[in-house]
Amino acid sequence: MTFNDIFKSSFLEKAVSFSAVDFIIAMALAFALGLFIFWIYKKTFNGVMYSASFGVSLMAMTMITTLVILAVTSNVVLSLGMVGALSIVRFRTAIKEPMDIAFLFWSIAVGIVLGAGLIPLAVFGSVFVGLILWVFVNRKTSDHPYIMIINCADKEGETKALYKIKESVKKQVLKSKTVSKTGIEMTLEVRLKGDDSGFVNEISEIDGVDSAVLVSYNGDYMS
Repeated sequence: MTFNDIFKSSFLEKAVSFSAVDFIIAMALAFALGLFIFWIYKKTFNGVMYSASFGVSLMAMTMITTLVILAVTSNVVLSLGMVGALSIVRFRTAIKEPMDIAFLFWSIAVGIVLGAGLIPLAVFGSVFVGLILWVFVNRKTSDHPYIMIINCADKEGETKALYKIKESVKKQVLKSKTVSKTGIEMTLEVRLKGDDSGFVNEISEIDGVDSAVLVSYNGDYMS
């Protein structure tokens, strides 16, 4: 193989035919839309512990997916090889929040659409999805559940506490009851009438009630 044969190889010809302008435009848009996804994730996060690294990974995933699709769309043979290579990739990181899955698919979808050259679809689609998430995830509900834990010394204290709870909340459901020689512990799910939690103070002052605890509950850290 001579020196001229090297420059005539198909590999170098593909490198020369690569469009730097298309790459810059696609990656710039991927960065902007990835930043938008990161911002929506930060504003709509309602989980237990916020992870900034996950937000950054959403932005990086958008750019990486765009880069892969740019390569795949340039060559049919390369696309088949890329599918085989990506099929062996396995991710072991656990997804703790259900909404994180939606953001992951959103980032990947935006990268695929941008890499395919459908810029208006990627931009307007991201804005539409972002607005939907902003409205529905941040929507406040008046029927917010709470968990109430009451420790009573005897049966009389339990009866008085349950009666007070029934007349003070909109709905109550007994979740568990533990009876021991030292007293009675009850766990209830309650729905408040508005935002008034002053009845908890009144319950704690009832004779036979040792303590009363009210905890906001969204299913993330209690079962």
